[in-house]
Amino acid sequence: MDLPFAQKRWCGAAGVDKVTTLSDHRDASFGTAYGTLIKELRLLARCVFVVDRDGVIRYIQLVKEVTKEPDYASILEAVKKLLKK
Repeated sequence: MDLPFAQKRWCGAAGVDKVTTLSDHRDASFGTAYGTLIKELRLLARCVFVVDRDGVIRYIQLVKEVTKEPDYASILEAVKKLLKK
């Protein structure tokens, strides 16, 4: 739900330059469609989707508390499985 300028600022500060950022700020369509919108707060839940080359979601990790980090080891394992195919 961050605005594009905030995403760009974060990427610059974190040295992230190979990621395309998207913002759901205007109409929350992504959060609504994928069930990640926290309506009361107008925020998206912290969630990781691993998508294959055909655009099929192959792994989802919904973090129960937005202040917590995802389990990156599990995410990387899911990605590595896809790369072996």
